[in-house]
Amino acid sequence: MTSIIHAAHILYVEDDESLAYITKYNLEKSGYQVTHCSDGQQAWETYTHTFFDLCILDVMLPGMNGFELAEHIRRVNPDVPVLFLTVKSLLEDKITGLKLGADDYMTKPFSYLELELKVKIFLRRPVLKKEGSTSIQIHSFTFDSDNLTLCRAEETFRLTLKEAELLKFLLERKNSVVKRDEILLAVWGNDDYFMGRSLDVFISRLRKYLQAEEQVKIENIHGVGFKMVVK
Repeated sequence: MTSIIHAAHILYVEDDESLAYITKYNLEKSGYQVTHCSDGQQAWETYTHTFFDLCILDVMLPGMNGFELAEHIRRVNPDVPVLFLTVKSLLEDKITGLKLGADDYMTKPFSYLELELKVKIFLRRPVLKKEGSTSIQIHSFTFDSDNLTLCRAEETFRLTLKEAELLKFLLERKNSVVKRDEILLAVWGNDDYFMGRSLDVFISRLRKYLQAEEQVKIENIHGVGFKMVVK
């Protein structure tokens, strides 16, 4: 049976240490990898250096509030699911969060079972099957750009939409140097500084997926961009 080896990585930002401990424990017990931050600014710095599949954010945070943090995250990655967990239950607060691109908004106190259900729904969305999908063979890997999977032997990596779009873009230009701004405009639609940081994170993620195949590499062309080498 094919197994999913990529445990979803969740950024969990909460300054209530007791609540954070319990929620983090339960999420990890459910099989997720969880990085906890208690400060908004710390969370943002962590996000710029690490790939996350889902963000769970409190609103009332020291350093940078959850709304500001979500705005920063959305500028870098429009696709990552964002869920607010907060005591701010006013309708205008919920509207603010949703306008910033949040996928959902739960008020405290909350049921962990409900939270777990929402997490499962958000993380399931990228792997919905499509009819008539096509696949590309990359030596020992099979890349299905429609179903967002990268498979090798009995291992299957579940890709996000942006990961799949980036990998497909590079494969279409394999063994050629591709400029950073060309990638950013094609995949992200913007070539500003924040998108550039996001690109570096996604390149790092793809390298980890492909590291088992010696004949496939994503080379960094200093000051220019990247080159996907397929021998």
